[in-house]
Amino acid sequence: MHKLNSSSRLLRSLRRCPTSVQPLSSLRLYSSVSALKTADGYRPGQKLYGFTVEKAIPVPELYMTAVTLSHDVTQAKYLHVAREDSNNVFSVGFRTTPMDSTGVPHILEHTTLCGSQRYPCRDPFFKMLNRSLSTFMNAWTASDYTMYPFSTQNPTDFNNLLSVYLDAVFYPRLRELDFRQEGWRLEHENNEDSDSPIIFKGVVFNEMKGAMTSPEQIFAQHCQSSLLPSHTYSHNSGGDPLHIPRLTWQQLKEFHATHYHPSNARFFTYGDLPLEGHLEVIQGQALQSFSRITPDTEVPPEKHWTQPREKHVHCAPDPMAADPEKQTTVSVSFLLNSITDSFESFTMSILSHLLVSGPTSPFYQALIEANIGSAYSPVIGYDGSTKDSSFSAGLQGIKKDDVERVKTIIHNTFRKVAETGFEDERIEAVLHKIEISQKHQSTTFGLNLIASLMQSWNHDTSLADMLRVNENVERFQKCLADNPRFLQDKVEEHFLKNDHKLTLTMTPKDDYKEELEQEEERILGSMVAELNSEDKQVIYDKGLELANEQNEEEDLSVLPTLRVSDIEPELKRTSLDVRQIDGVHVQCCEQPTNGITYFRAVASLQSVPDDLLPFVPLFCNVITKMGAADMTFNEFAQWEELKTGGLMIGRHICQHPDDVLMFEQGVTLNSFSLDRNFKDMFSLWTDIFNSPNLEDMDRLTTLVRMRASELAMSIPDMGHAYAMKHAGSSLSPVGRIQEICGGMTQVSFMRTIAESSDLTNTMNKLRQVAALILNKKTMRCALNSGPAFMDKALSNLENFLGSLPGKAEQTGLPLLTKVDSFNPECLKTHFELPFPVNYVSRGVQAVPYTHTDFAKLRILARLMSSKFLHREIREKGGAYGSGASMGTEGSFKFYSYRDPNSLQTLEAFDRSVEWAIEGPFSQQDIDEAKLSVFSAVDAPVAPSDQGMTLFTSHISDDMRQEQRRRMFALTKEDLQTVAQKYLAHEAQMDSVSFLGPENLATTSDKWNVHRESS
Repeated sequence: MHKLNSSSRLLRSLRRCPTSVQPLSSLRLYSSVSALKTADGYRPGQKLYGFTVEKAIPVPELYMTAVTLSHDVTQAKYLHVAREDSNNVFSVGFRTTPMDSTGVPHILEHTTLCGSQRYPCRDPFFKMLNRSLSTFMNAWTASDYTMYPFSTQNPTDFNNLLSVYLDAVFYPRLRELDFRQEGWRLEHENNEDSDSPIIFKGVVFNEMKGAMTSPEQIFAQHCQSSLLPSHTYSHNSGGDPLHIPRLTWQQLKEFHATHYHPSNARFFTYGDLPLEGHLEVIQGQALQSFSRITPDTEVPPEKHWTQPREKHVHCAPDPMAADPEKQTTVSVSFLLNSITDSFESFTMSILSHLLVSGPTSPFYQALIEANIGSAYSPVIGYDGSTKDSSFSAGLQGIKKDDVERVKTIIHNTFRKVAETGFEDERIEAVLHKIEISQKHQSTTFGLNLIASLMQSWNHDTSLADMLRVNENVERFQKCLADNPRFLQDKVEEHFLKNDHKLTLTMTPKDDYKEELEQEEERILGSMVAELNSEDKQVIYDKGLELANEQNEEEDLSVLPTLRVSDIEPELKRTSLDVRQIDGVHVQCCEQPTNGITYFRAVASLQSVPDDLLPFVPLFCNVITKMGAADMTFNEFAQWEELKTGGLMIGRHICQHPDDVLMFEQGVTLNSFSLDRNFKDMFSLWTDIFNSPNLEDMDRLTTLVRMRASELAMSIPDMGHAYAMKHAGSSLSPVGRIQEICGGMTQVSFMRTIAESSDLTNTMNKLRQVAALILNKKTMRCALNSGPAFMDKALSNLENFLGSLPGKAEQTGLPLLTKVDSFNPECLKTHFELPFPVNYVSRGVQAVPYTHTDFAKLRILARLMSSKFLHREIREKGGAYGSGASMGTEGSFKFYSYRDPNSLQTLEAFDRSVEWAIEGPFSQQDIDEAKLSVFSAVDAPVAPSDQGMTLFTSHISDDMRQEQRRRMFALTKEDLQTVAQKYLAHEAQMDSVSFLGPENLATTSDKWNVHRESS
């Protein structure tokens, strides 16, 4: 996976790297009873398995103790965080600083996962996904580091995965075959036909062609490379598709030898497993074989400019843009402090939040509310992902003629802030946000911690300074007390007197896509022209060799694995208390929530008129952002940030577990607050229900444009999700609603609204939706709170419900809609979009959750994904991702992601069904699929989310336990039977959708082609 760091935190192209292994007989499993106490007892200078303790750092505000160590021989750095959390985490990261755009660190990240000395099978990471109960396995490449994290709740699994990860990064095979498959290669279009054209192939090559389709990615990459031009950041660490073919296999191996050496490594462990066990394995299996080197990967400081600079770049026109004349993006960026100064980075993060976050911020008011653009530019705010940090402010979706106007607004906004500063309440709101984030419990705390620390730790920032959040808060408050102009002085220093300033403008170019294609063809033609007959024979032979390798059945016995017998037969049940308050059904769940109380509600609608249904998502998006009662939207937002963790309303559609023709729809309410602010939170909800502001047309215009832009920009990264929704839209009533409210239909609908010069009708529709939803007639509620506060929380809830309009009509049962007749259709749809890759999906009508075949289809989906689709679509076809899933909405779906093929992939879907019916898989394969599904089923649940499966989906613990029993019991014959019964073309109704470039094969009458043009 490649992670492009930018201030907008663009995280693209996620690559799941499955992992898991057998227990190692020589490994000790340690008790975790006193993990925190043990960590507190470490002393500087203490020797542990080849490491020396440097510091033990208590961090009481985060309920943890951090221990830093260094390896005696290689000087590898180590951070262990002891915390009473059973979801233990490991990560190893390396500073990777490419000096070209061939994508060497990204391709290396892929290739290290293709087998190692101890585990010499193809792609052990993916194979391990089915041999583990991991809660997370992945790897990613950022601008200047690569990291390999995993997490699991099972101690044996932890040690299995640790063994695989260590061997993968320090002892990979790095075979040429794997480099060619994962990186790039010249190969015949049909590798069995030496007369077919020679073309470029490769997983990363295709991935980056897809990634760099996105205007957001293009803009962010140019912003970083232009603002920091002197060293590694001037290059694309993920790889520029036009540069990737310059990389050689030898260069890849040389990069690994220096950059993946322990002397360049940073190890991280987290959780309730004691440190010594980890150190013993890391020393014994990896580090004891290495001596120290000088990797020479340090990134020098960027030399500051003496004059501002400007740059102009192009992108392809956006076919989903509401206004074709408003497709220009501009931002102004400044180089700031080194991220090794933790307090300065903390200060600039707060200043950034004050400047750009939310409707009370000066840049939101100056840029967004001006309604000259659709949204902030892709890079916005403070970016601490590079050694020298930066700040950007800008706007997208503007007319080309408005560039100078935006630049003037940005400068004047900085000037105004330097003069007037910020209100005390806004600063208080930011500090409240920090406090509530410390108390809010997440099941991925350890993963989030290393992901946030790595970019600074990568450049040797003091971990103690980064971890002790409260000390930074106290220091910040003291600076403000000592100098009321503290933040204003920062604005002067960094934005008004800083000549290291880049103005970046991006405009669409009609032939942008064609020019890229022509340049790729030129590079390809030049390379092919240099080939003699012997070279071409080698290419043909290597193509066959790779194909043969991909077709070979592997001996996976070298890989460790858990067993199905390691899975607990009984699920962990949640204790719930259910009661009626003012006629409203209320579910209560007492949990250790650290002084935070969580409120949810569902407001059901038995039916929504067809003319209102597409407006429900927009209503959810805007209703908490318009203001309420006597508060403007700015004032409301201020109180929301001061008193809550956010007020969110979302669209709710839930198929009944027993019947695909029965469902519940409506909206969900979701919010949380510190216990001391719980009453104030309900006061804000009361204002929204009783006095919503649905009058401000200017505000609605702003929000509509932002929402339309957000949806359009999501397509390049979520194309597979859009294809899957559309493929399911003709198969079930729930699928139809999901497409109307969240699929390509909704994208087009919002584009049409954004194009309108008069939103009067839209506002009227929103008022009609509000009249249906904003009452307690069909509401049910849920509270998750600490035992000591639950009674007070219920009292506040009772007061809230008593203030709402309407009389409760429910008795705790969901308000269901039953569709007596639904006629599924076989549809073939192609959304023709200017992408160089495809997103393909096939949906098949299946069964509801409680059906006896649901568990079989769920396991079958996992089995087909890992044992057939991955090999055929990713390894052979070069797509970035593929798979199958069985959803609770009653449809079985196939998909591919960033795929160079389209109809060939549909053929692979069909062949996967034939494969499943024939049954050339073993009991071990089935057991691995079960392990993979159970790892998701048994994923940790945060205290805030306990009981929510029942509340939102009506799936009880008894239903889940029955599914569990069925998954344990299913056989090979069961899987073959459901494959024939539901997935074979002659057996069931199916639908096909894909998003991608023009395709002559879809011009027949059988295909519905949607052509979007700007």
